[in-house]
Amino acid sequence: MLWHQLLASTALFACALSVSTSHVLHEKRSVSLPHKRQRVDGEAIVPIRIGLRQSNLHTGYERLMDVSHPKSKNYGKHLSKEEVHSIFAPADETVETVKNWLLGSGLFDESDIIHYENKGWLAVEMPAKHAEILFGTEYFEHETTQGEVRIGCDEYYLPTHVSSHVDFIKPGVKLSAPLKRRQMEKRSGVWGPPRGNPRLPHFKPPYYPGWNMPPGADSLPVDLQNCGVNITPTCIKALYDIPPAYLNQPENAMGLYETYDAFSQQDISLFFENFAKNVPANTKPNVISVDGGTSPVAPSDPRNGGESDIDLDLSISLIYPQSVTVYQVDDLPNSSGETNTSGFLNTFLDSVDGSYCDYTAFGITGDSPGIDAEYPDSLPGGYTGQLECGTYQLTRVVSISYGEAEVYLPKPYVERQCDEIMKLGLQGHSILVASGDYGVAGYPGSNGDAEGCLSTATQNGTIYNPDYPSGCPYITAVGATRLYPDQTVKDTESAMQVNITAFNLVTGVGPTSLPYEFFATGGGFSNYFTPPSYQAAAVSAYLSSPSTSSLAFQSLPYYIANADASNIGQNGGLYNRAGRGYPDVSANGAFLLTFVNETEGTFFGTSLASPIFGAVITLLNEERTLVGKGPIGFINPALYENPSVLNDITNGSNPNCGSQGFQTSKGWDPVTGLGTPNYPRMLEYFLSLP
Repeated sequence: MLWHQLLASTALFACALSVSTSHVLHEKRSVSLPHKRQRVDGEAIVPIRIGLRQSNLHTGYERLMDVSHPKSKNYGKHLSKEEVHSIFAPADETVETVKNWLLGSGLFDESDIIHYENKGWLAVEMPAKHAEILFGTEYFEHETTQGEVRIGCDEYYLPTHVSSHVDFIKPGVKLSAPLKRRQMEKRSGVWGPPRGNPRLPHFKPPYYPGWNMPPGADSLPVDLQNCGVNITPTCIKALYDIPPAYLNQPENAMGLYETYDAFSQQDISLFFENFAKNVPANTKPNVISVDGGTSPVAPSDPRNGGESDIDLDLSISLIYPQSVTVYQVDDLPNSSGETNTSGFLNTFLDSVDGSYCDYTAFGITGDSPGIDAEYPDSLPGGYTGQLECGTYQLTRVVSISYGEAEVYLPKPYVERQCDEIMKLGLQGHSILVASGDYGVAGYPGSNGDAEGCLSTATQNGTIYNPDYPSGCPYITAVGATRLYPDQTVKDTESAMQVNITAFNLVTGVGPTSLPYEFFATGGGFSNYFTPPSYQAAAVSAYLSSPSTSSLAFQSLPYYIANADASNIGQNGGLYNRAGRGYPDVSANGAFLLTFVNETEGTFFGTSLASPIFGAVITLLNEERTLVGKGPIGFINPALYENPSVLNDITNGSNPNCGSQGFQTSKGWDPVTGLGTPNYPRMLEYFLSLP
């Protein structure tokens, strides 16, 4: 409903808003939500948060390239937190314009408006009926097929003179918290079958139907003979020629982001005893509790889903004696969804970067009341301290195995968080994320579709559903590769694609529902971001090179996303041909032999790949530190400039949404990116840089 229509129907604001005769559409939902919905009660209090537009963000990319591109004279000259905050703080004019608009409505006193100066937010609370008139919209409760309820609107309007100073309003096009389960995808892959005594020697073949030793495997060491069906740290080191680690430099500890899921010390100890004997069995990570996050847990605890276990198994086994830091984020009521919060990454970013944190004032704490976790938390088991702001030092390398469908978040929200990731890159941090596990689709059930695909009025579940934060051009998205059962570590890997349904039907263990037929490395093109300059040539070559003209994806219809991504699926298109491509790189993500609940089994997914690649960057940072050089930081520009330091992957695809998805090719592709690590080449290259 248009702003002027609502205004005309309510005399209450006729005077208060008469000074603002021109309103513009600020944000509109690009894809309709297939949810039941009903109007929010007009008297219900809605916590409104207004994201203020920051200064100099248009210069952020150039600044990041200046310290990250290998041809720049300032390569490696990263900035401090204070320098970054000073560059991008919202202008005084922005704060005053938005605050004066709110005060001019007659709804608020000065004390009602909370200004979070470090990050640039204003927060107010108001009845839904007032919010609808102020923003020219209607608020609805959306109920999904899974029984979740969120509050939001389809579009909203702002005065012309205010719109240019605001990034976005929430809740708005970004819905509020779900009233039931959390929406973030835990990319932990899928268990294979347990196999008896957990202390069996790891070179025993798994319960893999029809497996026979591949040709030439008998000439390899015993612990490398069955890597096609049992990936271990020994196999990974052989695949990527990673030498034994030997350094322990405090400044190069590796970080892992975890929320809700928590590791079991018994499980990772079993892993070290059996598959990584270079690591003492009692080795523990450094656990940082962010706003009440807790770990470890008992092996049988419901929170021990395997995600944290495998992150630690892989990272520690590859970089020990270097240490690993777990950022266990949010207390149990918030991380489990009990408090109905759906915020993603914000409390973590608050805790490691004070410039990203909101102040607490007038009884309101947290990033966005009702959406992000709010502390102190009075619920049983809740964290009773204040929100942690800039409390912890961020490690130079951080691996994240969580994400959401990009379309689920409004473009301004995603752009704003992506800019924060850019700021961390300016400070010398490498942020990696798993690219997803369902090919060109999102998590099963995403946006109401069983396979996680998108729909329009004329297309039912056929449009590709790109991932976030993989689409952010300031993050390193990591896809997954695999060996096949008849291959050894001497063979070239392929894109990770596993019909887990078929495998589990034969083995009799594990999920067999439809989505697992399409368990494949996530990749594709963002609807929100265009290819950054460091990637543009690689994406163009994939889309238009004669060498890719015969690939199946070339026959698929596509669209060119417009500025607000409101034309997704236009003219029957399945993907945005003008989008930022992902993943950037890959690593092995299939048949990891490990322990969960003290039971031996197999894991699949890009969750394996991200910590592997993060471990490689950590080892490279160590060697640079030895010769007096700084961290690599944002690694993408250097890799795209010299992709020969990686192993190109040219076999495989990532199907879903009723099509074959994309196919690998020589050079970069939206399946495996630039390829997998080649440690000796990478070491030589990065030691040669300033």
